[in-house]
Amino acid sequence: MKRTYKMIALLIALCMMLSIGTMNAMAETASPIYSADDLFSNRDLKQTADLSDAAAYTVADGQDIHITAEGVYVLTGTASNVTVYVEAGDDDKVQLVLDNLNVTNADFPVIYGITADKVFVTTSGDSSLAVTGTFATDNGSKTNGVIFSKTDLVLNGTASLTIASTENGIVGKDDLKITGGVYTVTAKTKAIDANDSIRIADGTLNLTAGTDGLHAENEDDAQKGYVYIGGGSITIYAGDDGIHASSVVQIDGGSITIQSAEGIEGTYIQLNGGTLNIQASDDGINAARKSSAYTPTVEINEGDITVTMGAGDTDGIDSNGNIIVNGGTIRVNGTAPLTTTAAPSTTAASSSPTASRSRPFRTR
Repeated sequence: MKRTYKMIALLIALCMMLSIGTMNAMAETASPIYSADDLFSNRDLKQTADLSDAAAYTVADGQDIHITAEGVYVLTGTASNVTVYVEAGDDDKVQLVLDNLNVTNADFPVIYGITADKVFVTTSGDSSLAVTGTFATDNGSKTNGVIFSKTDLVLNGTASLTIASTENGIVGKDDLKITGGVYTVTAKTKAIDANDSIRIADGTLNLTAGTDGLHAENEDDAQKGYVYIGGGSITIYAGDDGIHASSVVQIDGGSITIQSAEGIEGTYIQLNGGTLNIQASDDGINAARKSSAYTPTVEINEGDITVTMGAGDTDGIDSNGNIIVNGGTIRVNGTAPLTTTAAPSTTAASSSPTASRSRPFRTR
C-alpha cells in the first residue's frame, strides 16, 4: 500500500513539474519581432503601376538613361551596355516598369539607384538583366550588383525577371523589399544582398548563389541587417548560407527550400509559420552572436520545419544561447538534432527526449 502511495505522489509531483514547465514556456513566449503591417506600404504591395502619366524609353546599345525626377518610367527593348541611372531628389519616388526589357552589360549595373526616396522595379513583361564581366567602380565605390541601389529598393510586379551576375545579383544599401513577381537569380557571390534589411511579403524566388542566397548585414547598427519573410515561394541553392542576417531572421509564412552549406544563420532566429525544408552540409539552423542587440536564440512558435544536415560535426538546430520551442512541427535528420552551447532556458528544446535522430519533434 505504501508503495502505491509513493507512486501516486511521484505522479502528482511529475504533473506539477510539467505544469510549471508549461507555464514558464508560455511566460517566455515572445511576440513577433516585426509586423508586416509596419514593414510594407500600400504602394509596396501594389503589383501594377499607374501608367497614366508614365514616360517610355526603348533601350539602345551603349545609350544610358538618366532619370532625375519622381515619376513612372516604362523600359522596354533589347540592348547591351546600358545603365539606367536614378538620380532624383531625396523625397522622390521613382518607379521603373520593366516591360520585356533585356539588357546585358559588360561591367556595370543595369539599374543604378543613386539618389531618391525609394526606387520601385516593377515587372509587367518578362525581362532579363545580366552583367558578364568584372564590375567597375564608381568614383572608388563598388557597384557589384546587376541591380544596385544606394536607396530603398522595392521589387514587385506581375511578370518574371531573370538576373545573371559575375558578382551579386541584387544589392540594396538600405531596405530591400520584394512583394510580388517571379525572380530567377544566378550570382557568383550573393544572390540578394542588403545593408539594412531584406523584407519579403510574396513572390517566387529561385536563387543560385556562390556564397549566400539572402544576405543582410549592417556593421553600424546592431538592430539592422535583418531578414523578414512573410510569404511567397523561395528556393535557394547556395555555396555558403541560404539565409544570413547579422541580427534577426524572422519567418512568418511562405514555402522555403534551401540547399546549402549552412541553412539559416543569424543572431535571433524566430520561426512563426510557413513550411521550411533545409538540406545543409553543415548546420541547418544556427544562432550565433553577430549582433550585440540580441542574445543568440532559435525560437520556434509555429511552422512545419524539416532539417537534414550532413555527416560529421554538424547540428540540425544550433544556438550559442537559447533554443525555445512553443509550437510547430520539427523534423531533424542527422546525428546532433538540437545543440546549445550556453545554459538553456526552461523552454530549451535540447532537453526533450523526442528530439532524437530522424524523428518528428512536435509541440502543441
